[in-house]
Amino acid sequence: MTTLKTERLTLRPLRPDDAETYAAMRFHPDVARWLLPATGDPVDAARAAIERYARSWRERGYGPWAIFRGDRLIGQAGLNFVPEFGETEVLWSLHPDERGQGFATEAGRAALDFGFRTLGLKLIFAVTRPDNHASQAVMARLGLAYRKDVVYREVPSVWFETDSVRWRG
Repeated sequence: MTTLKTERLTLRPLRPDDAETYAAMRFHPDVARWLLPATGDPVDAARAAIERYARSWRERGYGPWAIFRGDRLIGQAGLNFVPEFGETEVLWSLHPDERGQGFATEAGRAALDFGFRTLGLKLIFAVTRPDNHASQAVMARLGLAYRKDVVYREVPSVWFETDSVRWRG
């Protein structure tokens, strides 16, 4: 499993001992409203997600990372294979206290670079709800372009994407 460092952040795979801190970020109401719904105890759901991400790292060589600013977990970002679409998405979410400082763009850029340069992926997409204008602005800053409307796990969404040729250009 790969750990990346950017100018201000450390991106490392989530570990089981991150479950409580990850749950506090992931299930914060201002974060959860933009993500796919999850049921049950937040810490149990966080543990299950961490195990899914670890399985992705083992099977594919990539997955979501925890975003650390210093020693504080402030969000998640990374790459996630979506079987429904047969493609890999770039994703991010940040604790509300950390938004507006460019961290999503910084982490997203590192994830895209890892996907295209290290893994050799040809296309990476991102989806969000149509009214999530903040995430769409990050997508645009990262060079992803709107392509279509989709339904992702019963949630109407907008699809942005870029490919390796545009990324390297």
